[in-house]
Amino acid sequence: MHPPETTTKMASVRFMVTPTKTKMASVRFMVTPTKIDDIPGLSDTSPDLSSRSSSRVRFSSRESVPETSRSEPMSEMSGATTSLATVALDPASDRTSNPQDVTEDPSQNSITGEHSQLLDDGHKKARNAYLNNSNYEEGDEYFDKNLALFEEEMDTRPKVSSLLNRMANYTNLTQGAKEHEEAENITEGKKKPTKTPQMGTFMGAYLPCLQNIFGVILFLRLTWVVGTAGVLQAFAIVLICCCCTMLTAISMSAIATNGVVPAGGSYFMISRALGPEFGGAVGLCFYLGTTFAAAMYILGAIEIFLVYIVPRAAIFRSDDALKESAAMLNNMRVYGTAFLVLMVLVVFIGVRYVNKFASLFLACVIVSILAIYAGAIKSSFAPPHFPVCMLGNRTLSSRHIDICSKTKEINNMTVPSKLWGFFCNSSQFFNATCDEYFIHNNVTSIQGIPGLASGVITENLWSNYLPKGEIIEKPSAKSSDVLGILNHEYVLVDITTSFTLLVGIFFPSVTGIMAGSNRSGDLKDAQKSIPIGTILAILTTSFVYLSNVVLFGACIEGVVLRDKFGDAVKGNLVVGTLSWPSPWVIVIGSFFSTCGAGLQSLTGAPRLLQAIAKDNIIPFLRVFGRVFGHSKANGEPTWALLLTAAIAELGILIASLDLVAPILWPQFFPILSMFFLMCYLFVNLACALQTLLRTPNWRPRFRYYHWALSFMGMSICLALMFISSWYYAIVAMVIAGMIYKYIEYQGAEKEWGDGIRGLSLSAARFALLRLEEGPPHTKNWRPQLLVLLKLDEDLHVKHPRLLTFASQLKAGKGLTIVGSVIVGNFLENYGEALAAEQTIKHLMEAEKVKGFCQLVVAAKLREGISHLIQSCGLGGMKHNTVVMGWPNGWRQSEDARAWKTFIGTVRVTTAAHLALLVAKNISFFPSNVEQFSEGNIDVWWIVHDGGMLMLLPFLLKQHKVWRKCSIRIFTVAQLEDNSIQMKKDLATFLYHLRIEAEVEVVE
Repeated sequence: MHPPETTTKMASVRFMVTPTKTKMASVRFMVTPTKIDDIPGLSDTSPDLSSRSSSRVRFSSRESVPETSRSEPMSEMSGATTSLATVALDPASDRTSNPQDVTEDPSQNSITGEHSQLLDDGHKKARNAYLNNSNYEEGDEYFDKNLALFEEEMDTRPKVSSLLNRMANYTNLTQGAKEHEEAENITEGKKKPTKTPQMGTFMGAYLPCLQNIFGVILFLRLTWVVGTAGVLQAFAIVLICCCCTMLTAISMSAIATNGVVPAGGSYFMISRALGPEFGGAVGLCFYLGTTFAAAMYILGAIEIFLVYIVPRAAIFRSDDALKESAAMLNNMRVYGTAFLVLMVLVVFIGVRYVNKFASLFLACVIVSILAIYAGAIKSSFAPPHFPVCMLGNRTLSSRHIDICSKTKEINNMTVPSKLWGFFCNSSQFFNATCDEYFIHNNVTSIQGIPGLASGVITENLWSNYLPKGEIIEKPSAKSSDVLGILNHEYVLVDITTSFTLLVGIFFPSVTGIMAGSNRSGDLKDAQKSIPIGTILAILTTSFVYLSNVVLFGACIEGVVLRDKFGDAVKGNLVVGTLSWPSPWVIVIGSFFSTCGAGLQSLTGAPRLLQAIAKDNIIPFLRVFGRVFGHSKANGEPTWALLLTAAIAELGILIASLDLVAPILWPQFFPILSMFFLMCYLFVNLACALQTLLRTPNWRPRFRYYHWALSFMGMSICLALMFISSWYYAIVAMVIAGMIYKYIEYQGAEKEWGDGIRGLSLSAARFALLRLEEGPPHTKNWRPQLLVLLKLDEDLHVKHPRLLTFASQLKAGKGLTIVGSVIVGNFLENYGEALAAEQTIKHLMEAEKVKGFCQLVVAAKLREGISHLIQSCGLGGMKHNTVVMGWPNGWRQSEDARAWKTFIGTVRVTTAAHLALLVAKNISFFPSNVEQFSEGNIDVWWIVHDGGMLMLLPFLLKQHKVWRKCSIRIFTVAQLEDNSIQMKKDLATFLYHLRIEAEVEVVE
């Protein structure tokens, strides 16, 4: 099988510039947009200044000669005056302009056009493609009227001063509710002054980020992470997580400063940079993660409240140790629901009150952190007294022990202690049978907080990962090598630990960096506040986390660090034992910290959902973009808040199913981490993509970014996803993929100038340049079609079955260009060309032809066809085969020269060294819905064509219509030919071509 033999001549194009003595000319470019979408590079982030008007862009070039030199002779270039006016059609309008009178002024040598009258408040829209300029008087400088700086156009075009004023005073508060849009039509006297966001960097970005990052992990689990992983590995865990968030914050700062950031924060950044599909999928996952994080913070607050602050407040109690956990779960559900309702009411009242509570909560958190540092310093010379009871090298729980000894003195008599009763079958007699390990090892008491100067950090440097149920031991303590019986009075490991598990558990403690960007609609200057507030918050929290890792390892005994619930220190919070002046400072601070983090999550999540709903990329979420009633002038997302509360309540009810650790169940942390990590990954990807593509719109004010940093952040995010839990990472990706396909299936027709489209253009350019490197190999050759269609007087396709044939021949592969010619003048027939192009595109879609449409307006039909054959395609993506219909009824045609068009097309195709397919009786060709159960495809192979006729039936058989048909090859033998030998040779030839067909030789 060989392609048709073609040869291509190289063409050289020479551009020669001949300098001439010309007068200095001034070129005036004036853009007068009345719709901000027409300004390149601003449409994705700028307000719609006038949504009721169309737009015009004018480029006017006019010779400018000084007054004193007008009498001098003018050159040919300077004597020409050219004025060009173009208008962008309103994409929302289905109208196409019909040509009307077009006049040309030879004295001006100009083309002056007003594409259409602006449709503004009842003004009638003209239907001519170019303005009929025959109404102005001779000698008028009409091109000056195109500059839109004259009084007659002030009623339809805004002044430059008013345009700049509206852009400068633009508020980034999103306008999504109907009442906000209707407010534009209210007269100035009745219009109520709207409140612009007034939140600054500290209250709007730094404080929410700080409060969201300082959550439940710092006070409840960081000591356990340090004790289990050791100081070195714990430092590495914290450093990796902080580097991930810092790199993401740098990328986010670059995106946030590249234009106005309305409400929606991270979703807005990703969707405008990577498209609505990625933005919706990642934004919705991030919303779910933020909502469940709110539930996690609330449950953490309830744990602190019921375990450490007011244990007697429990409603459900049980004396049975096995049922105690279930009763605790019910308490947490009841109190968690009450706390959730309380927080939702605070958020519903308004962000202003959230900020007031946030300031109070953050003050408590700061005091608690300072108490930790004060306690660490004090421990260096006066460590607090928190004894830990040890049996050999095993840690004992002090919750039920009255004295850390096997015996005690009562009335000068030595009697067994409570500890004796726990390990022996009698608590009153010394001759009772006791546990073998209890007999061979002594009970000792060690200091739980040795202090900063004790050197305990040397023991805490290394990791101590243990399986579930193991006893927490002190390696340096003496112990007899006796196994003994596992007793509940030991402090046991409640979960199998590993480095990857600790990464997944700790990472949510650094995931508050989007708190500021989620509330970008409430910021006075989001471009300034988001980068400064977020980066400062990350630096502050990173310093606190890293320094606390070192302080905990240097001050607290290892067995106490590994004791997750503080059983060895009489149920006290482990961090509280180190603090000064009292452990209650930490308890109260941690309670308010978790409450504040939950409040910030409940504030940011509804705004994120509202931004997704207002973009209308997920239809069933549309209702959550509205506000409740008309009293919420600032657009509070009430319906979104109610859904967020419902999801958080669901998390509170079902999240505490792990009976061992009622809160902060390790199984819940990884899936939370996945949602956050996925969001951070795409923020880094968006920044890297925009930087590498160098799109004209990418002009961030934040200069301290680089694509390498974004790729590093993206790599860390991806690594952390699979390090934490590879199966949860796959689950999160599947969820995001399903949302992506749903948005794509629903048809999110949003054009935001995203980076994916820019990436597609770059990839297409790269591929086209690769194709230019050389002609295609014979193995890769396939017919790339140029289908020539004929249109009737109503601009309808005369032979639509030509497209059916092309669809079945290509089966969605390769290049297909559908071309047609309209006879006339381009200036007069521009509207008809657009209408015909739309008609052909609809027909291509109906026939499932994947390709491009090209229409040419020419004075003669033969010239138009010649232009199509010569110029269609781009670079290596050019057609090599022309498909056209056989001229029917040319003998009866009124035009005696009609047959010459067909002959001319054949000659032009031959001159271009292209293959030609002429379809006769194309109207009898089967449609795409017909399927033959049997039949034959007959090929009459008379002239050697390089295998083209062999290839066509094979390609047709790939389509479902022809799949069950057989191929028959007919060839003609001359009188002097051996027909038997010809049949054998043809069969051998088809065998080498790997084409199954019957062979017939006609004599």
